[in-house]
Amino acid sequence: MKIQDKTTFDGQNVFGQGMANTAFARYFIGNSYLNPLTKPGESAVGLANVTFEPGCRNNWHIHHARSGGGQILICTAGEGWYQEDGREAVSLIPGTVIVIPPEVKHWHGAKADS
Repeated sequence: MKIQDKTTFDGQNVFGQGMANTAFARYFIGNSYLNPLTKPGESAVGLANVTFEPGCRNNWHIHHARSGGGQILICTAGEGWYQEDGREAVSLIPGTVIVIPPEVKHWHGAKADS
């Protein structure tokens, strides 16, 4: 569902927006917000809610790993895009789950109007 109203979005963003993602801002085009859901070292898997302002996306990147690794995207509110290098972009809507194996070059972010 496209959301153009921040109040509506905040109501659907069950994990909360978090703080401005200044530590990783150089990896994004536009503004994003980070809400860590696990503490470093608490689990073998880090989990965070990243909120993208309309049109915000991250740069092409790869999650390297000697074992395990990769990334799981879960769209929880609004709409977005995910694209692997050499493939067409995939539309993200609430409930979409994307499993990204390690070493796969990709980007993801919000649609321009959501």
